[in-house]
Amino acid sequence: MRPLTEPEIRAAFVNCTKGAAKRLPVPNDLADHPWADLDYFGWRDPQSSERAYLVADLDTGPTALTLRRPTAGPAFPRRGMCSICVTPHTGGVSLMVAPKAGRAGQQGNSVGVHICDDLACSLYARGKRSPRGGARLHESITTEERVGRTVANIAEFIQRVRA
Repeated sequence: MRPLTEPEIRAAFVNCTKGAAKRLPVPNDLADHPWADLDYFGWRDPQSSERAYLVADLDTGPTALTLRRPTAGPAFPRRGMCSICVTPHTGGVSLMVAPKAGRAGQQGNSVGVHICDDLACSLYARGKRSPRGGARLHESITTEERVGRTVANIAEFIQRVRA
């Protein structure tokens, strides 16, 4: 993924108003992220554990989404698998919900996905980060194929939000 600037990220949001995109927190340390190893850039809202954001640089250009996760989690960590990078975690996967873009989103429609809590799917797919509380699945595919699967899954989720 190519490095993105704050104005590019703010302009890329498709499921919130321009005013909301202007007000949401974008990390100040954009230059410090490993852009070459990212298939999408995701971050949590420092003021609310319920909110998160992601931006992917697709063929059509950068596309960003606002996400929410349920406020109350389970009382004990459960084992789960990320639907984007197919990494198993113990207590490290959340159902994140994105309002749909356009009129459907204004009517309250949304799309959900089970995704890594830390939004670091790209690093898990490349083996640069280990899952919390769990071993990696043994897969017979290459790292490049895992990365390709992650890219396809995030693009499919973004398409479901835009549809």
